[in-house]
Amino acid sequence: MAQQSGLGEPRGPWFISPDLDPAYGGPGNGGGDGSGPGRRWRRIVLTGLVVIALSILSGGLAGGYVAGQDGATPQASASPPAVPPDMVGAAAQVVPGVVSVTVASGGGMATGSGFAIDDQQHLITNDHIVAQAGAAAASAAPNASGTGTSAGSEPSVVVETPDGRQMPAQVVGRDPGSDIAVLKVAPAASLAPLVLAKPGATKVGEPVLAVGSPLGLHGTVTAGIVSALDRQVKLGNNRHRAVQTDAPINPGNSGGPLVNARGEVVGVNTAIATIDGKGSIGIGFAIPIEQVQQVADTIIGKGG
Repeated sequence: MAQQSGLGEPRGPWFISPDLDPAYGGPGNGGGDGSGPGRRWRRIVLTGLVVIALSILSGGLAGGYVAGQDGATPQASASPPAVPPDMVGAAAQVVPGVVSVTVASGGGMATGSGFAIDDQQHLITNDHIVAQAGAAAASAAPNASGTGTSAGSEPSVVVETPDGRQMPAQVVGRDPGSDIAVLKVAPAASLAPLVLAKPGATKVGEPVLAVGSPLGLHGTVTAGIVSALDRQVKLGNNRHRAVQTDAPINPGNSGGPLVNARGEVVGVNTAIATIDGKGSIGIGFAIPIEQVQQVADTIIGKGG
């Protein structure tokens, strides 16, 4: 079975979430009897929301009555706002350049996402996707003496293109420190290279899309905003300055692009925060595109 890597399990717990503040109903708040301060605040907020909802409803009814008295036909309630057309366009622009990545090594397998960055069909993904397949094989295979582990065979990488074709990929180079790896596929893949955002152009609050293959669901697009820039996070044994986002990302999204409304890549999705290791809580992290581009250029320059 393929190991969904990079986000949640096993990647997520590497980011250690702080303990919940008791004032927000976290661990240690109250005694489980519903009398804690977090519970009381929730009741107060809920009561306020009910009052607001009733006020809006009564105002709408009064407006409809006045309109009827004037001979006008009351209008139906407004439909939900449409998806901004720029985000629809960004998704259409990006999805043709995003692939699913499967890495097998001996008895180990890991999956994630990647995306094309040039006409030579170089792809960006996360290094830990490649590394985890090798680590899983090493932990499963005894060495020649029958004790310890063996590193297993060289990893075999296969990508699945947006149109469903599966193609072998070459590992051009890896940089564990930045968690970036560069792959390369044959020209026949015809992947559309994604545009990289300019350094320093990303702004807090701007809308973004996370694109990838969460749980093997190819071409999945989820939306959110840039929550913070230069967020200091500890991932594995390294500290990173990351782009924080609330766009939903899950196992299998790792290595995929985080893009802005213009379809430009602002980061590479790599991890999520978790509470007790239990899935996404709406706090994700992406490697900033400035760092990604610098590392990728170095790898491609050395490896071709």
